[in-house]
Amino acid sequence: MAETSGEGDSVARVGILTRTRISGKEIQLEYVYDPAIPALTNSRIKEFAAELDIRDWEFHRTHWAVKDVDLFRVLLRHMQPRRQMPRVFHISDPERIEPSLVSAMMPFDPRFDDVHAAIKKAAEAAQLRCRRADDIWENPAVIQDVVTLIDRSKIVVCDCSGRNSNVFYEAGIAHTLGREVILITQSDADIPFDLRHLRFVEYRNDGEGLMELSERLRKRFVDLAG
Repeated sequence: MAETSGEGDSVARVGILTRTRISGKEIQLEYVYDPAIPALTNSRIKEFAAELDIRDWEFHRTHWAVKDVDLFRVLLRHMQPRRQMPRVFHISDPERIEPSLVSAMMPFDPRFDDVHAAIKKAAEAAQLRCRRADDIWENPAVIQDVVTLIDRSKIVVCDCSGRNSNVFYEAGIAHTLGREVILITQSDADIPFDLRHLRFVEYRNDGEGLMELSERLRKRFVDLAG
């Protein structure tokens, strides 16, 4: 590391000792930089200096120091790419996916209550749990509850019936976050053009149709939960 000075941000490099020897009263060290590891700024290192056992004064004094620290473990924990943060809502960093959580995205309409029940039944049969955005109220803004639920879920079921714009928006969020998305619909005409290349489940909103939907979802949940 170069000493921190007032002329821009100093940088540090990671290298490997290639040779050490004692010459009289001196210890001579030879080293090479690791070209695969980019330079790190002192200001960035200060954020986790305590984990490297680097005290503040050491940033301003020329010296050699040996630290009993796993350098690569600390760097891996702090330097791996972070999630890009959206501006309209918040997502956790790092992400916290609940492996047993399935979320259902559908219109807030009583006509979809039986559909929700069918999805929930399928999840329980696969030893998973299903939640819908109106099951929770953790934030003042509804959209934040919806996004938080999607972000926590391993699997997201989106009902495109009726071409509900909110559901399309939520499906886009789920795809962007890399979740396993299952599209369902009462009519294939309601699947947007941009999503028609994806497989979807068409169902009838009656007793027999919902039983069939539940069984098809159960099989898919088992495959995805793996």
